Formats: sequence, C-alpha cells, structure tokens
Amino acid sequence: MPELVVVTGMSGAGRSTAADVFEDLGWFVVDNLPAALIPKIAELAAGAPGSHFDRVALVVGASPELPEVAPALAALRHDGTAVRILFLEASDEVLLRRYRESRRRHPFSEGSLSQAIATEREALQSVKGDADLVVDTSSLNVHQLKARVQEAFATSEAIQRMRTSVVSFGYKWGLPTDVDLVIDCRFLPNPYWVPELRPLRGTDATVRDHVLGHPDTTAFLERLGALLELLVPAYVREGKAYLTIAFGCTGGHHRSVAVAEAVGRMLGTFGVQAQVGHRDIDR
Repeated sequence: MPELVVVTGMSGAGRSTAADVFEDLGWFVVDNLPAALIPKIAELAAGAPGSHFDRVALVVGASPELPEVAPALAALRHDGTAVRILFLEASDEVLLRRYRESRRRHPFSEGSLSQAIATEREALQSVKGDADLVVDTSSLNVHQLKARVQEAFATSEAIQRMRTSVVSFGYKWGLPTDVDLVIDCRFLPNPYWVPELRPLRGTDATVRDHVLGHPDTTAFLERLGALLELLVPAYVREGKAYLTIAFGCTGGHHRSVAVAEAVGRMLGTFGVQAQVGHRDIDR
C-alpha cells in the first residue's frame, strides 16, 4: 500500500512550493488534480498492474469542484486507504499582499479579491477540519516552508506513527494557529524581572534552572506528564498522524522555552521522539 498525501489549502499559501519539496524527496507528484480524479489516481497507485509508486502526493488546487474534495477523501478513508491531508493556510492580509505582488488572478475571482479569498476559505472549511497537518505560512518564507514540509514528510515511516512537535512562542507576537494544544506558562515566575537573566534565553542553564526549579513548575510538569501519558497513546490509537503542543509566555524567550525543552525530554521517556522548536526566541 503506497503512502498517499493530499496537499491542499488556500490559493497563495504555498501549494506549489510544497509540491516541489515532495518531488525533491522522491515522491510521485500529481499537481492541480481535479477532485473527481482523486479516487482513480489512488486506485491506480495502490493496485494497478506494474505500478511502482510507493509514495504519491496529490496537489489539489482551487476550483469550482472544491466542495467535492472532502467527500472524495472521506470515501478513500472509508475504503481503507491510508491518506494524510496537508492543508496550507495563511491570513487574509498575507494572501491579499501575495496576490497583489504577483498580479495573478485568484481562481475564485468574481468580485473583489477579498471576496474571492473569503469564498475559497468557506469552501475549504470541511477539508481543513479533516486535515492531519495544518501549516500556517503567514510568517514563513519559502525556505522555512520547505523545511517544515521536509521535517514532516522526509522519512518513509508508517502512516500510524505519530510525529510530535513541541514549540514555544510569545503571546505578544500572537497565538500560533497550526497547533493542537496550547498551554499558557505565564503563571510561572518571569526571569525577565531578574536583571542577570533578562538577556539570556530558556536554553541557557541558568534560566532553565531558575524556571524548572520553582515549586510551581515542578507541580505543573508532574500533572502535565500524567496528562500527556494519557493523551499521546490515545491520539496514536485514533490514527492521528501529527501532534503539535505549544507553550506560551509573554515574549517567548524564557519560561515557554525552558518548559518546551523539558516537555520534549519528558516525551522521550514515553517513547515519543519529539521535535522541539522555539518560534520567537530570536525576536
């Protein structure tokens, strides 16, 4: 049974870039695929005589057929086909800027560009709700998007193995939109108010020890560990392909960073190899 990934999402959010990454990784890529052909391509990849495609990426773009995408993917899953959905998202403001810079015509253009984006977003709601991985490209450049896709799909692991990421962020820079669990660390004592710790980061030993050594942090991590020990295996049993846990503090420099690193290590004790990243540590 081949690995099957459907790449979809908002026009201007980076589908073409993602398609290039899959091609570079050795996947067989079918770009701009009509929704009606999704089941046929999946059938050919899975059982056609002489078929040798073990990893297939179907890039589904915007068209009047968008409402047919969700039922087509649901039918594949109902028939037992292992399929993952990568949904690329971006804010309205970013999509407007990208279209104005490129001077391309939006596929849903009938009125204003803003109306076209709103219409497409509404049409894609059901597909986004079924997505295994949602990547918001609003603040990503081309190289960062490529790295994100490579991180998620570079290896040919079994579909059932959940890929787990832990990220830190700062609330002052906005909530991350492409995560599953968000946990607020602002109840912990803030190293920012300790003059010698302010210029450092949560990856520094002195900040780490300051944050993790506090009794509130110890109690918090004990209870969080019990929760994750329950949740992670349950997500795996339900077939979730990706799990992203985000920890936030005010600036994303100290508390959330130290806690994210600690949780990454904690997940390792559960047999889960988590990728740890810090969105705002250099801001």
